[in-house]
Amino acid sequence: MKPITTIEQFNELTAASKPVIVKFYAGWCPDCTRMDMFIDPIIEEYNQYDWYELNRDELPELAEKYDVMGIPSLLIFNEGEKLAHLHSANAKSPAQVTEFLNDQMKHV
Repeated sequence: MKPITTIEQFNELTAASKPVIVKFYAGWCPDCTRMDMFIDPIIEEYNQYDWYELNRDELPELAEKYDVMGIPSLLIFNEGEKLAHLHSANAKSPAQVTEFLNDQMKHV
């Protein structure tokens, strides 16, 4: 996952016509570390998305704007619009993440 470090970069990447997934995380978050341990094969399988990560503590205004209350959260954006949000409570296992992504595929 490539890091997003500025609001301008976030706005540019999420405005693309190709859907992107942004993982909101924090350095102190144990569930975020756990997700990092299983996410790489999922990224490879779901390569129709561009994957990015954003530290919510560095860009709290984006977390607030997009209702990211828990971390890690996966948000899907396309053409500047938030299409889907996998909240932290449902993002604790590879099965939960792939189920969320498969559900999103049905809506595309």
